[in-house]
Formats: sequence, structure tokens, C-alpha cells
Amino acid sequence: MTAVVRAIEETAAHAGSVFLRSRDGRSIVLAATCGAPPSLLGGWRLIPVNSPIPVAVAHRSGRTVHLAGADETMRRYPQLAVALPYAFGSASVPVRAGQESLGALAVVWPAPPGHAGLSRAQLRHLRAIANRLGAALADVRARGVAFAYDATTVPIEVPAPTAPAVRVGLFDWQLDTGTVVADDELCAIFGLTPAAFDGRAETLASRLHPGDRVSLRAAARAAGADGRVVARRLRIRTADGYRIVELWGRVPEAPGKEVRTHLVGSVLDAGAGAAAVTAVERLRDGLFSLDPDGRVAYANRSLEVLLGAPGGELLGRCLWDVLPWLSDPVFEDRHRAAMVSQQPTAFLVRRPPDRWLAFSLHPDANGVTGRVTFSGPPHASGPPEGSWAARGSGAAEGSWAATTPSSAPGPGSTAPSPQPGHAEPARLGAIYRVLQLSSALTEAVSTIEVCDVVADQLLPTFDGQHLAIYVINDGRLHLLFHTGHHDRFLHWLEGKPLDTPLPGTETLASGVPLFLESRQDFTGACPAHTMDDVGAWVYLPLIASNRPVGTCILGFDEIHRFTAKDQGILTALSGLIAQALERARLYDAKSALAHGLQHALLPHRLPALPGIRTTGRYLPGTSGMDIGGDWYDVIPTGNAVALVIGDVEGHSVAAAGTMGQMRSAVRAFATAGHSPSAVLAGTNRLLVDLGPDLLASCCYIRIEPDNDRARAVRAGHCPPLLRRPDGSTEVLELEGGPLLGVDGTSSYPETELYLPRGSVLALYTDGLVEERDRDIDLGIDDLRTSLAHARAGSLDELADQLLRKARRSPHRSDDIALLLTAYHPGRALQTD
Repeated sequence: MTAVVRAIEETAAHAGSVFLRSRDGRSIVLAATCGAPPSLLGGWRLIPVNSPIPVAVAHRSGRTVHLAGADETMRRYPQLAVALPYAFGSASVPVRAGQESLGALAVVWPAPPGHAGLSRAQLRHLRAIANRLGAALADVRARGVAFAYDATTVPIEVPAPTAPAVRVGLFDWQLDTGTVVADDELCAIFGLTPAAFDGRAETLASRLHPGDRVSLRAAARAAGADGRVVARRLRIRTADGYRIVELWGRVPEAPGKEVRTHLVGSVLDAGAGAAAVTAVERLRDGLFSLDPDGRVAYANRSLEVLLGAPGGELLGRCLWDVLPWLSDPVFEDRHRAAMVSQQPTAFLVRRPPDRWLAFSLHPDANGVTGRVTFSGPPHASGPPEGSWAARGSGAAEGSWAATTPSSAPGPGSTAPSPQPGHAEPARLGAIYRVLQLSSALTEAVSTIEVCDVVADQLLPTFDGQHLAIYVINDGRLHLLFHTGHHDRFLHWLEGKPLDTPLPGTETLASGVPLFLESRQDFTGACPAHTMDDVGAWVYLPLIASNRPVGTCILGFDEIHRFTAKDQGILTALSGLIAQALERARLYDAKSALAHGLQHALLPHRLPALPGIRTTGRYLPGTSGMDIGGDWYDVIPTGNAVALVIGDVEGHSVAAAGTMGQMRSAVRAFATAGHSPSAVLAGTNRLLVDLGPDLLASCCYIRIEPDNDRARAVRAGHCPPLLRRPDGSTEVLELEGGPLLGVDGTSSYPETELYLPRGSVLALYTDGLVEERDRDIDLGIDDLRTSLAHARAGSLDELADQLLRKARRSPHRSDDIALLLTAYHPGRALQTD
């Protein structure tokens, strides 16, 4: 795929990848990669759309995510940093067709400390490449060619851009006439330009060492006589001497022909490759080359001696798969670190019984060159036996890795294969999958958030279609969460006692997951009606602190085979899910208690008054369990009505308690007939007496319906808004005093207002208009605009419209109170 190669070239990155939307839209799937093989990406081949991973964020938001280096990655995307803790920078841009997002394009580059990342021009080029890719994909789809991706998709692997290591030139030689047809590469190998070559064999021969000219002619004549294949090493003259190439040729005429006059073949110029291999084989240091996947592509003889394994055992395999004393995942991680960060790394390892070897890895986009030497044991100040550290690739500079495996083959012996029954070392893919889910679960607070994370992570990863989580209440299983398209998946465990002989309960009793790979495995395990439309099941017991919490069930529409790796990962993840779910249920219980207390302190019903309609709304913050102190009230006072809204500083039970005391105090002062300024002054003194650290804001407006007048007073609170009958809306700039609780002698001046009949008055707290890194005055003006243009048939509908944006915010830290009052409303605004 040319887009990913072009992206690497334009940004000077060393790796790039394209992720495209899955068939069901829940994930983005690795479709093409360059410079980073799929095996290196591990658990990132399929990413849930809602994951806080840069490439997923770019896809769903339509924005560029630029991370200059490891520090910024850790700060903004800790989940990515946990799984890939290396020194690299990245940029992810959406792949779009018009307004539709089809996926994302990402590039990665080495990022030593202080690296500034990509320039603005490079980011523009990257976005342009992604846009062209999106347009091309849309054109393919418009022609009726469907492209769909899922967990089974095999990504396209594009080699990283590099200069060719070997040149091959082709020729066609007429032996009887001496004419040669040569391609441009062959001309270049012989040091000729295609335009300068006259098509004569003698011209090419003149570029050879004199001793090779005669042998080449003799070999060509012999081939023409008996049809033998020509294979010769030739020396071609260069400015500095001679360069060795290899010629291969054959006679294509049919057998039996007496005179053969036609020779076709190729000239191979391996550059300095052959000489380099010869030189490397003379060294006593072990040298090897790994492809991007970590498989051994070359190993010299000295490496075989140092590792105690013949070359036939090493080539085409990963060292950590061949040698038991390199099977600790830390060594695989060192290769991964070198490839991702493109920084050299080194480690020290003990080959049993007592030989220490120093490994150093030197990467580029096409693989790793490694060097192995004998070394003494670590110094006393170095890492102790059995520990490890690393040098390079983001680890502490100057440290080394050390490990002490219990056994390994002796010199010259072959590496044994793992014995049945022996525990295999955990591979990095499994480790990173556990890290990825655990990192995501740390950000999930409530039970619904935990369930959403589990569904987003597990279903795409294992290509499942259904997920249900049952929890234990009063000794029975009850459905907490379900996703999927089969309703039957919901019912059969609901309300079942824990001693019922069913898979969901038996796994809780045994603590062992159950994997049913096909319907044949269901026999005797499940009620017959539960087999409909489901081909395979996984039952994961959720046990936290040795106490059963519930059961997580995955369903698959078709037969599904679970490898040992799959089973190990799911078993490990079930413990993480149980701990997160138990924590979230405790949070939900405490949150419900706290918010129940707060709602109990707010008015349950606003009074119905002649000529006035009121409605109130309260929204708790959506992040964090602490409750706030926002409140509102409507207080009849004889021939007038008082509108009150306030906000106690802080988010805690104490703040809610203070809010209740303030509401009672304001109501007592108001019903006693005090003026608005006297009401706030008295409440201020009370708050000062309650404690020195208690502060609150408040806005108090007393409306006199008989003369269309109102008197308003404000204590550090947001100004109210007034929408007139013609729709024009203004911010009422009231005179104000300090926050309540600052100074017991503070006074609060009153402002007289005129209220046209048919107008709407809006009182609100700062949670509705305040956003991080944005001036609050801009938020107030946005609310004024929304109030001016809202079209509602009732006051309740108007309140819901003003709160629509706030209700959709998943991470709103502050609570919100809103009090709307319609003064002598006409038909355009009537309550139901």
C-alpha cells in the first residue's frame, strides 16, 4: 500500500500503519504496515473504537493526535505508554471520505529526550496522504468492491524503504553475431549508461579483468555447443580497482539442435556482501541478523559456539524460542524496544552453568544486527543474580540486563524442545493484553464503565459476538450487563441460586473457567434451549479476594477454537475484571448514598404561584463520587416570591450538609419578611459562625407580581439571564457583594429590575457555563445565545434544551443547578 510508504518518507519516520474500520464498526483493524511487522504490534492489531489509544482517538474524533515523545505519550495516553514503554514519538491522522471516518493512519519515529516531533509541514503532508487514501477507498467502494476487516484479517506487510542490497541485470546474447540486448541495470553494473552502450558483447568484455575475458568467451562457446549452464565469477573494472559479480546463463533453444546461438541470463552484483560475510566469519565475536519479527536471518560460526546451538537450529527462528535460558519475556522485550524506539540496547545474560554473555542490539527499520561476546559476571554494584535491567531504548543509561536461568545446553549441544507438562514462559502478546485491559480498567469508575471496557476489549480481541456479566445478589445470579443480538443470551441464568448445577454457577464454585468450543461440548452442560444460535461459550468466574463476585460470559455465533494462549489470557483477565467490578460496585453504592442525601436536601416540588411558572433541574457531576453543594429554591413571601440559587464551595458530604443549612437559613430569613440584602447578610453571618473554611455563592431575586418589579442581590454568583417576550436575551449585571462566609460584616447592595410580562428569568450555577481553559464569560454568552434561540412549548422543555450539552458530557467534574421562571407566560410558553 503506497500510502503508508509515502507517509514514512514524508515524515522521516521508521514505521507506519493503516487501520481501517471493522465490519461491525466496533473496532479498527490493522490493514497494512511498513517497518513494523504485525508480530511487533502484538495486541494492537485490533483496537476497539472507544479505546483511549491515539489511533482510535484520531479515527473517532477526526483530529490529528501528535505525540512528540515518550513523556508526552505517558502524560496524555498512559495506556499506550504502559504497553509500549519505549522512547518513540507518533502521529495519528484520520482516514476520511467526506464526513465519514474509514480508519486512521499512524507513523512512528525515534524520539530521544527533547525531540520536538513532526513539523507543521510534515503533519500537513501526513493529513494529505490520509485524505487521498480515504478518497481512493471511497472510489473502490463506489465501484462495488467491498472491503471488510475483522479479527481474521491478515494485514499487508510492506517492506521499509531501503536501498537495494543486491543488483541484478538481465541480458540476451546472440553468440553468432556478438550482439547483446541488456537492461538498464546490467548497463549500470558494467559502469555504462544505457544510451552509451552500443549493444556489442566486446564493449561489455572490455569492462572485465583481462583474465576473465578469455574464460567468459570459452564458457559461452561451450554452452552453445552442448547447452550447458554458464556460471562464472567475473571481475568488473571500477575507478578503484575491480568488483566481483556473478554471471548465470543458459541456452533456451530446444534440445537436439546442433548449433545453439542464443544465451540468456543475469549478472548478480552483491556489492560487498560476499566479502562482508567472509570477514564476519573470521571474527570470534558472535554476530547475527534478525528480521523485523525477530527471527534469525544470519548467524556466524562464532555465534553457534557462544550460544551452544548449531546454525540449523537458529535460522528462521527467534532466539528466545530456541534457547531456554533466553525464554524470559524480558529478552523479547529488548528486541521490541530496539525496533520501536530505533535505539541500540544491550543486556547481560548467564548461559548455564556459569558463562556470562553480553548481547548488544543495533536496529534499523529492516531488522536488527546483534553482537554477542564473552563477559565477566556483573560487578557487585550491578544487578543481582536473577534481576534484570536494560541499557538504551528508554531504560536507565549505563544499566545492564542480567538473568540466571536454572539450566541450559552445554557447549556444542542443541537447544532442547520444551517438555510436555512444563510451563511455557509468558509471551509478550499475552502480557501486553493483560496490561492493556488493566490500564483501561483503572480509568473505569462505575460498574457500567467497567462493563463497557470489558466489552470493548474482549469482544473484538477474541472475535466474539455476545457478552454478559452476572453478579451475585442475595445468593443468586442477576444480569448486570449484556451486549449482542440474541435475546436468549439474557435469560437462562437470571435469578438462579448459586447451587444450581449450571456452567455459570459451577465455574464460580470451582474457580476454573469453562471453554465450550462447539455445540457438541454443550451436552449436559447447558439447558437445551440455550444452544440456539450460539456456537461456542466461555464462562469466566469473577473472584475477588477469594470471594465470588459474578460470572462473565462470552458467546460466539460459530464454532470457536481456544488456543492455550487464549485460555491463559482470558483466565488472567477474569481476575482483573473481578477486582475492577467489585471496586466499581462499592463506588456505585457510596455514590448512590451520597447523591440520595443531596437530592433529599433539594426541594421535592416547587410551589404553584399565580402568574409565575417555575422549573428546576439538578445534575450531579459525571466524574468522581463526591457530591456538590449546588441548590435552588422558590419561596412564597406573602405578596411576593423569592427565587434563590446557590453553590457551596467544595464537593463532599460536608458541602451538601452546609447547603442544607444555607437553604434553611435563607428560607427562614425570607419568610420573616426581610429584604433581599438583609437575607444574604444574615445568611453570611450564619456561614461565618459555622466555620472559617465554608464559602458559598448565592443569587436572590424577590419578584412582586403586582407591579412587574423585582429586587435582586448577588454574592459572588453568576449573573442571571433575562429573555424578553421578543426573544432578545441579556445578562443582568447586578451589583454584588463578596462570597458568603468571607467577612461577617459584608453588605450586599440591591438592584431593581423590571420584568416584562412573558419574559423568562434564568438562574444557574457555574457548572453549566464553566469549562477548563476557557473564560467563563464565553460560557455565559453561549448560554445567553442558547436561551435566546431555544424554541420550547413548555418551561420543562426549555430547561432540558439548555442542559442537553451538559447531559452528554461524560467527564463533567462540577454539578449543575438551573432554575427557570416564566413571568406571566403567554401561550407560547405554557407548562403542561
